[in-house]
Amino acid sequence: MESQKQFKRRFSFEFFPPKTDQGKEKLQNVRNQLAEENPDFFSVTFGAGGSTRDRTIETVLSLHKQGISTAPHLSCVGGTRKDIAELLDLYKENGINRIVALRGDMPSGMGAAGELRYANELVAFIREHSGDHFNLEVAAYPEFHPQARSAEEDLKNFARKVDAGANSAITQYFFNADSYFYFIDRLEKMGITIPVVPGIMPIVNFSNLVRFSDMCGAEIPRWIRKQLEAYGDDSDSIRKFGEEVVTEMCEKLLRAGAPGLHFYTLNQAQPSIRIWENLGIGEREKIAF
Repeated sequence: MESQKQFKRRFSFEFFPPKTDQGKEKLQNVRNQLAEENPDFFSVTFGAGGSTRDRTIETVLSLHKQGISTAPHLSCVGGTRKDIAELLDLYKENGINRIVALRGDMPSGMGAAGELRYANELVAFIREHSGDHFNLEVAAYPEFHPQARSAEEDLKNFARKVDAGANSAITQYFFNADSYFYFIDRLEKMGITIPVVPGIMPIVNFSNLVRFSDMCGAEIPRWIRKQLEAYGDDSDSIRKFGEEVVTEMCEKLLRAGAPGLHFYTLNQAQPSIRIWENLGIGEREKIAF
């Protein structure tokens, strides 16, 4: 973890672009609550195959104009170099200086991946087109990408993104801090020392968590799964238990030297805020983890 201790800690929240006017109003309220915590930036997701392209752009520009740096997710699946270049120019013109560069998911029925197939190719293209204007975040998978042929191949894929020009990384969420520590140890042995910020998923709804985790390959440890199952429909107990478990994991990560936290909010404010306040992140400059 020595490579991670050298970086100033940063804290961020992730949103998805709303589909309806009601969703926009809800996100604005969530944004306002989270903005009070003074995060370093917000990020906004990009749907499979660019399916939320216009809504992502609208959401990013709207949030960014309200005073907190906002980073769009940008996927290369299904897009052309021309499309991506136009998006990069649009974001640059509007003062965006951070991008989360991803391969992205192939939507059902799509036959071609696009002109750029992998995230390292997207990173290289962004550097070719926009130079060093953007701080480029890439994805990291402590428990390894579900489509990776092997753990070794997944590490090599991550190294390709770094070699192409990635500045830092945000991990898929996890509930076992040791998987993150081992991942960082493997990267250090490969000579990779960019900041890798843990992605944090608050536990609110068990069935949704299982569904998300099955899709993205994130493991729910058996003891957590069994306890959540035991609560059944008792949402208050699920929330309290989840808050305790995730807070303790975050404390462990920060004490070990993790360079910040990135919260997957699912467009909800309070689950992340409760963890944030438990950790005392608002006073983070005064805290010696």
